[in-house]
Amino acid sequence: MLSVDQHPLFREGIAAIINHQPDMTLVSEASRGQEAIRQYREHQPDITIMDVRLPDLEEIDALTAIRAEFPAARIIVLSSLEGDVGVRRALESGAYGYLFKNMPPDELLCAIREVHAGRKRVPPQVALQLAEHVGDDNLTDREIEVLVHLCNGNRNRDIGDLLCISEATVKVHMRRILPKLGAKDRTEAIAIATRRGIIRL
Repeated sequence: MLSVDQHPLFREGIAAIINHQPDMTLVSEASRGQEAIRQYREHQPDITIMDVRLPDLEEIDALTAIRAEFPAARIIVLSSLEGDVGVRRALESGAYGYLFKNMPPDELLCAIREVHAGRKRVPPQVALQLAEHVGDDNLTDREIEVLVHLCNGNRNRDIGDLLCISEATVKVHMRRILPKLGAKDRTEAIAIATRRGIIRL
């Protein structure tokens, strides 16, 4: 098994849980995305437990790179990000499971054994996050860009200049963003988008 997380204490905790199981062995650890890819190539573990928030790569880049090179790789995402967007991206990119870091160790062990047996594992808490937004009208890439700039404190005119579009076009995007997120105003839109993992503060 390969454990990937930027926090040493968290990796130590995972190692302690794994090494107490008679049917599991931790063969390697990594703290960065590129290191995780190298370690996977070297060891090709049966299971990889990976946090997608790594200091050197974007959220799911390490997962995507490993799965592109090794299509049979079985990766379980273990993350503190509880928004539905992050869960969906990870699963669509080939993760076999997705767990939140606040779940009990038994849930992790259950997920490892199920994924090792060839099944996918999405606990009820994770499935609930996904189900809550099934059928929602997703934001476009441009709308997300507008939200990110809005989150950084930019006015419509500033956002237009940054994106090389008119201020009127920014207003059109905002009129579409609010109902898609179910938000009453810009502040609530930022709060909802952050909670769901669409943008990060």
